[in-house]
Amino acid sequence: MTEQNTRTGILLMILTTFIFAVQDAISRHLAAEYNTIMVIMIRYWFFAAFVITVASRNAGGIRAAARTRQPAIQIFRGVLLAAEVCIMVVGFVLLGLVHAHAVFASYPLLIAALSGPVLGERVGWRRWSAIGVGFLGILVILQPGTGVFTPAAMVALAAALCFALYGLLTRYVARQDSAATSFFWTGVAGAAVLTPPGLWLWEPMAGSDWIWMATLCVTAAIGHFCLIKAYEVAEASAVQPFAYLQLVFASVIGVYVLGETLEPNVAIGAAIVVSAGIFTLLRARRRTAVQRPG
Repeated sequence: MTEQNTRTGILLMILTTFIFAVQDAISRHLAAEYNTIMVIMIRYWFFAAFVITVASRNAGGIRAAARTRQPAIQIFRGVLLAAEVCIMVVGFVLLGLVHAHAVFASYPLLIAALSGPVLGERVGWRRWSAIGVGFLGILVILQPGTGVFTPAAMVALAAALCFALYGLLTRYVARQDSAATSFFWTGVAGAAVLTPPGLWLWEPMAGSDWIWMATLCVTAAIGHFCLIKAYEVAEASAVQPFAYLQLVFASVIGVYVLGETLEPNVAIGAAIVVSAGIFTLLRARRRTAVQRPG
């Protein structure tokens, strides 16, 4: 039964990464034509409606989902993720899907590096070594000191840092709040913070692009639903390494649909970063298994 659940969880995670890669391509298209904050605001309206609907159908309803002892951190988490999405979409426009995702793949390494100061976790020398190797991979991708390097590449790295902090804070609030509560605040806080600037920066959208916008909103809801189900049926440590497939799917879409180029240094650097990231995930999983009683 456990093996079957793990297999289902892995398949759901693979489906999630594919949906998110498609979603990223649509976001890149829309953000190239319209204000990024407006595009993400509309997406978050749908996301907030989705999390409120989910909460209303659970035991205790919306009031139970919103109940938290750490509202400031929960709100900050939601704001941080909304900022990360906006920054990353800007990265898609400036760099393309391939380059942006290659750099963004460093976020598990940032989580491992920051887990000590943020969560008080111990990071052993093996994981520190993997973190160092992973950031060598980032240098291979960015090629600083050469004509290839562009400051725009730092946009994707900033998004990775925001997402890493979001992930760490999610683990922090999980000590007191349920996953349903964190999910609720993620959608509601993000929609609340994006709405004022998004409305201020509103731009008329062409009819055909509203179809893309609707597709973006629907895929966002489906993707999050699949992600929730993946973590429901299998342990996070078993399915998390497969999240890296989003880089693969995004690269395929970028090259074959959007006409982007995959340079050798980006492919090599991304392989180094992903290998180091998977190693840190496996080390964390092994340590959790050792500490688990029984």
